Amino acid sequence: MHHSMAREIIRHRESDLRKQARRDGLAKEARQAAKAQRAAAAVAAAAVPRIPDYVDGTFAEAANRTHAGA
Repeated sequence: MHHSMAREIIRHRESDLRKQARRDGLAKEARQAAKAQRAAAAVAAAAVPRIPDYVDGTFAEAANRTHAGA
C-alpha cells in the first residue's frame, strides 16, 4: 500500500476514534447527571414527617410555642 494512502487511512481511523471517544464522554456525563438528579429526588422524597406537638396529633403555631425553660 502506498504510504500516503496508509497515512490517510490512519488519519481517518484516528478521527473516527476521537469522535467515538467524545460521544462516549458525553454519554457518561449524561448518565452521571441523571444519576445525581435521581439521588437528589430520592433525598427530597425521603423527608422526615413532622412530629405532632400535641397528643391529639395537632401542631402548635411557631409564634405560639413556648420553651420549657421560659
